[in-house]
Amino acid sequence: VYAFFLLFQILGAVILGFGIWILADKTSFIAVLQMSSPSLKTGAYILIGVGALTMLMGFLGCLGAVNEIRCLLGLYFTCLMIILITQVAAGLVIYFQKETLKEELSHIVGDLIENYNPLNEDERNLQDAWDYVQTQITCCGWTGAKDWEDNKVIINQSMTQYPCSCSNRSEDLEKGGGFCNLDEPVNGTATSNDWPVHEQGCMDGVEQWLKDNLGVILGVCTGVAVIELLGMILSISLCKNIHSEDYTKVPKS
Repeated sequence: VYAFFLLFQILGAVILGFGIWILADKTSFIAVLQMSSPSLKTGAYILIGVGALTMLMGFLGCLGAVNEIRCLLGLYFTCLMIILITQVAAGLVIYFQKETLKEELSHIVGDLIENYNPLNEDERNLQDAWDYVQTQITCCGWTGAKDWEDNKVIINQSMTQYPCSCSNRSEDLEKGGGFCNLDEPVNGTATSNDWPVHEQGCMDGVEQWLKDNLGVILGVCTGVAVIELLGMILSISLCKNIHSEDYTKVPKS
């Protein structure tokens, strides 16, 4: 029994750590989202709060079981039920609002690409994070390399530059970020078709990553839900097994 409450504290620590990682991460797609969308930051703070609350509940549950305190076990059960209902509600909202979230994400990345400028130090972390995404997923733009044709710097350079992180050449990737120049002049006006870059957009890459890891994501979510359900069952069982003292049977002096 006590090992289970300890497991719950560990689960809380994992959730807490995940929320802190979202806020601290500066080199992945998560960084692009949390720097651009306040909703993800809010979600990270919620995870930190849930993680801290879960750890506290594990401690209270253990304390209630050791000292046979019904009110602590009842509080443990109530908080678990609230968290479980909140998680299910959040999952349903994400599922039914996925197209809206996808559209919002397209606007976020679109604005980032359009205003990308290696000389802008204020947006350095955000731009480095996006360069990292394009390099790791081997993609270019959100829907494709054509998205970069809207970039203000590239337009001013007559489309003779392209993002180095999009390139399919190792010498360009060694530069890390910024823009690279076309080696040979192009007849007429250059387009993204003239750039030595990946054809796949990052949207397809992200969706493919989600599909490849969907089983792991669902497994983790299911595991967390099962642990919470077991915690609820355990707490209510312990609560029922705690007997109140019957002082009517105490012999009178």
